[in-house]
Amino acid sequence: MTVSRDDLKTRIGQALGEERADLVIKNTRFLNVVTGEIAEGDIAVCGEVIVGTYESYDGVEEIDGRGLTVVPGFIDTHVHCESTCVTPQEFDRCVLPRGTTTAICDPHEICNVLGERGLRYFLDSAGGTALDLFVQLSSCVPATELETSGARLEAPDLIRHMDHPRVLGLAEFMNFPGVFHKVDGVLDKLAAFDGRHIDGHAPLVTGKELNAYLSCGIRNCHETTSADEAMEKLRKGMQVLIRDGSVSKDVHALAEVIRPETSPFLGFCTDDRNPLDIAEEGHMDHLIRSAIRLGAPVAHVYRAATWSAARGFRLYDRGLVAPGHRADLVLLDDLEDCAVNRVIRNGKVVGPHSFDGRPAVTPVGLDSVKLDPVAEEDFAVPAGGSVQSVIGLEPGKILTEHRRIEVPVVGGRMVADPSRDLLKICVFARHGSNRNIGRGFVQGFSLTEGALASSVGHDSHNICVVGASDADMRVAVNRLIELQGGFVAVRNGQVVGELALPLAGLMSLEPFETVEVKLRSLRAAVRAMGCPLAEPFLQLAFLPLPVIPHLKITDRGMVDVDRFELIAA
Repeated sequence: MTVSRDDLKTRIGQALGEERADLVIKNTRFLNVVTGEIAEGDIAVCGEVIVGTYESYDGVEEIDGRGLTVVPGFIDTHVHCESTCVTPQEFDRCVLPRGTTTAICDPHEICNVLGERGLRYFLDSAGGTALDLFVQLSSCVPATELETSGARLEAPDLIRHMDHPRVLGLAEFMNFPGVFHKVDGVLDKLAAFDGRHIDGHAPLVTGKELNAYLSCGIRNCHETTSADEAMEKLRKGMQVLIRDGSVSKDVHALAEVIRPETSPFLGFCTDDRNPLDIAEEGHMDHLIRSAIRLGAPVAHVYRAATWSAARGFRLYDRGLVAPGHRADLVLLDDLEDCAVNRVIRNGKVVGPHSFDGRPAVTPVGLDSVKLDPVAEEDFAVPAGGSVQSVIGLEPGKILTEHRRIEVPVVGGRMVADPSRDLLKICVFARHGSNRNIGRGFVQGFSLTEGALASSVGHDSHNICVVGASDADMRVAVNRLIELQGGFVAVRNGQVVGELALPLAGLMSLEPFETVEVKLRSLRAAVRAMGCPLAEPFLQLAFLPLPVIPHLKITDRGMVDVDRFELIAA
């Protein structure tokens, strides 16, 4: 935002009350996240900037704020818009009316499918959203050398985009083993962004390893899952971003960390959250509400979600209801329940017309599923030892357990056993460079029959399928190929639910309201198959990730010997 001498004269005149402000919220209360007090008085806005608080003002446009409490606009400090299953423009429509006025996204998912083409799509999209959407440059493409991704981004590829006006810095640096082993390509990326913002990703990293990671200029972590882990990171100067998405739900474990002395070094993020969860629970408003209900101090929850988040990303123009700050404001019916009445973004009240006139962005990657139809034979697992490695889901977490379980053998092949919640899981490479297939077993889905398949498979986004029978798994994968990506549920050889995600196999081309309805139908179909998981497809999508507690660290990066046969697709 540029400002002229005349702009400043107008601001000064409106702040002094010499002329009417462009917008005034009259007779209202507002939360001062600096002092923690609930203050009273008018809020005057000139253009996009707050010019007056605590005093009385007259406005060209006035809002009666009696009975309402005003807080700064919420900041989602780390989100993969692709995981909302909708385009950035639909993400915009979905979350801005709920109070999220700024979002900082990492297009890591689409970049692992399409590379720079996917990155440019997000940069173009961010230039036209009604909310303020920033783009971090994806640092780990591919995320691991053990799986086939669709693209590769090295330091020179990222440097080309580092001065784009929507770019703040380098996105979550997942390859912490590469940092510890001083891998040249890893260090080249960190060196290129030295002095700029670098996001972290350091689950369960402690001690000297955490020191080494932070010494490279990495500033935050959204992968913290316990209070003890959070406190070590805070003590070492790392901003902790408290996450609550559709799968990873960490507010419950971390609410106790939110205190007066820590709140300046915290933030909130959704990471991966779909439109159904947003419709039923909320977006950033849900995280704020949840933390308060768990006993965290109200003022410090809002401080973390606004001012602290902004400061952590060097966005010094927002996060306060105070003169000179951006007029991104949320008017609440109830402060503790974070009940949003209306939203003001850049000094304008958000309504249906706020999204008119946004530039259209051409979809990309509509042919990204480059996989021939599969046969039942592709799912066969030859009999090995009687006891096999099995992945164990932990509801509400992306971390999984490593279990050793006896797998039944029929006709010389290992098969699923739904009676013990033991299902087969396969990963099919879908980017066209090979036909690799990973095969294994998993517990935690509780499917009594059928199969679930997804083209969303973190982080390389190959096709993941879990099922009680090879026949249903085959039908599910082949339907995904026809759809060019998405989610599919199959029962007794018939598709009983689906959501097409043809944009890079990650995002729908439909409105978020339509996606919500289809996800609701999918959830009902999956529950009828015996699966109790709230988000079975996103839970499935995270299974190709390495299991952190069982890592061996090599110069190739993250290696999980126990699950190599699955993640090597």
